[in-house]
Amino acid sequence: MESFAKIVSTIDGWVWGWPLLILLFGTHLFLTFRLKFIQRHIGTAIKLSVTKDELAAGDVSQFSALATSLAATIGTGNIVGVATAIALGGPGAVLWTWLTGVFGIATKYSESLLAVKYRVKTADGTMAGGPMYVLEYGLKNKPLAITFALFGSIAAFGIGNTVQANSISTMMFNQFSIPTWITGLTLAILTGIVIIGGVKRIASVCDKLVPFMAVFYVIGCIIILGMTYKTIPATIALIFRSAFTGQAAVGGFAGSTVMMAARFGVARGLFSNESGLGSAPIVAAAAQTRNCVRQALVSSSGTFWDTVIVCAITGITIINAGVWNQGLDGGALTNAAFANIGTIGPIVLTIGLLTFVFSTILGWSYYGEKCVEYLFGTKKAVFPYRVCYTIAIFFGAIMSLSLVWDLADLFNGLMAVPNLISLIALSGVIVKETKEYLWDDNLDKVDNEVIKEIKNN
Repeated sequence: MESFAKIVSTIDGWVWGWPLLILLFGTHLFLTFRLKFIQRHIGTAIKLSVTKDELAAGDVSQFSALATSLAATIGTGNIVGVATAIALGGPGAVLWTWLTGVFGIATKYSESLLAVKYRVKTADGTMAGGPMYVLEYGLKNKPLAITFALFGSIAAFGIGNTVQANSISTMMFNQFSIPTWITGLTLAILTGIVIIGGVKRIASVCDKLVPFMAVFYVIGCIIILGMTYKTIPATIALIFRSAFTGQAAVGGFAGSTVMMAARFGVARGLFSNESGLGSAPIVAAAAQTRNCVRQALVSSSGTFWDTVIVCAITGITIINAGVWNQGLDGGALTNAAFANIGTIGPIVLTIGLLTFVFSTILGWSYYGEKCVEYLFGTKKAVFPYRVCYTIAIFFGAIMSLSLVWDLADLFNGLMAVPNLISLIALSGVIVKETKEYLWDDNLDKVDNEVIKEIKNN
């Protein structure tokens, strides 16, 4: 197992080298400029996310699609993932994570737009979409479509499953001495009960869980920062300084270079908000929307909440606690940072992680099963996948943390490549649709395909 872990770590380091960082962040920048800084429409995006659309076709509401997407993205990446980035890349990693979110809004918008535009209606009347359909029908490249679906179905076991179970089981053991297998078994049972009902049951649970967990966690962190407000300016200055100069070794901290800060900041940013990964568009394709641009805007607001707000607050909270330079790994650093701030710290961390983990596991189960459905061309493959997915939660809870994170990072990177290729190649389509509906002030216009769908129903 140790030799396998070393091999995975080596491959992970190669995948997440300069080429992928340039491709990922470069795509964020490219789409930001091509779409004339679509980020400036974030206010409209947030408003649309809570607006019920009667003239729409799809399986779940726009808010339900967003809630399911946020359920999958707001997870351990926002807490343990940010801490891991700090532990490996120094305080500067927080800024790179945040920038990945800011510019990633354009990428999340673009991939969701394409997912809705190229979605298909299956034999049972439900919607199916995502990068695999974009690659097949938009880019006309079936091999790349299969590659994405394959990596997506495997990545779900990392980013959305084992990593989540491992983080919460470790915390529950450290905080309350609860054996990891008990936490893993409990999570597996609860997950199985929900995902057996498909996307509508998952969305129903996420509708209620996501607003509570996000508001609770953000308010909790704000209270914590309020208790230590005097050092916040110095903390923010350290984050900016370290992002471009690196951070010298201090105490048990191994030290970092600018490359390490950028690598782990961008990697954890992707892990957290999934912009460019191609996962969130899978559920965006199931949304009830009158045109592809409206849902694209709604989906883009997910990156804003996830990384621009939640990850930034987490990073500042951890560094401001003053324990980042003690040589601790991600999970231990998170525990130390929140435990260092009175009674409220552990409460916020425990409830935050419990809700974040469960919601992420639910969201990613849908992503994985849609990839499997595409690969095998039938819904009959979904149930066996759900069984395997549920069992993996248990084993993820008792695995090595470093191996789990390396595997998650590896398949994230492999999954992102074909999706990013489609975004760049089809950027002209994205601009064309954006001009028609957004720039020409036609957001209320109903797409012709949607009109047909409404009439058929």
